[in-house]
Amino acid sequence: MNCKICGSIAAAFGSAELLRRYPVTYYRCPDCGFVQTEEPYWLEEAYLRPINISDTGIMARNIYNATIVSAIIKICFNPDGKFIDYGGGYGIFVRMMRDRGFDFYRDDKYCDNLFASGFDVADSGTSHFELLTAFEVFEHFVSPSAELEKLLQKSDSILFTTEIIPDNPPQPAEWWYYALDHGQHISFYTRNSLQCMANKNGLNYFNRGNTHLFTRVKLSAIPLKFKLATHPRIARFLDMFLRKKPLNISDYKQITGMNITGV
Repeated sequence: MNCKICGSIAAAFGSAELLRRYPVTYYRCPDCGFVQTEEPYWLEEAYLRPINISDTGIMARNIYNATIVSAIIKICFNPDGKFIDYGGGYGIFVRMMRDRGFDFYRDDKYCDNLFASGFDVADSGTSHFELLTAFEVFEHFVSPSAELEKLLQKSDSILFTTEIIPDNPPQPAEWWYYALDHGQHISFYTRNSLQCMANKNGLNYFNRGNTHLFTRVKLSAIPLKFKLATHPRIARFLDMFLRKKPLNISDYKQITGMNITGV
């Protein structure tokens, strides 16, 4: 197969059984290190349950991400802009960010909006956002380069999380992030492959751990600001002491047309 990031010939790397029934071959690019499955014919079954039952970290992840993203927005972007959470699931993160005062909207074609109803992307009144977040989404992309181009039509800055495949790449049965139980993870990145994606699209790329930022913004201060904002202790400080006015009261009024007595 050709590498879906850089186009080099990817060699068969390993194999595994997905969803306990589908034998699948994995391919690794010798140039950028990107690992991909064969063409994922099993995805329709994999997404019968959009949020898989093994995602036991969904709440902890959203709590952590809300703190980090709040800090990043405050020191790297315009806090009064509009924001979009792509692949936003049940709307947990959007609700948490609106409760922190940020005008966030959800975009997800697979999940029902349970926690941020009324604040889907169609409700935003815009097609271009200050920042797009995409948490645990990139590993789901069938065609990463094409998907990134779509995201860049929505925002000049893409903040996302995905685990980096180790330098000595493990076999599919040796690393939990291959997610053999639900079969939704089909693309696995190295920092080199992400830098390749950035270069092809004229983007700056910043990284700390599994948190990544693609942006067209060319401010010299962003690398330092990003490093500070993604430090957990600094992020918690900024989240605690530089809070915006929550939007939950105004959201209630927008949805119901009623004021909350006494507020």
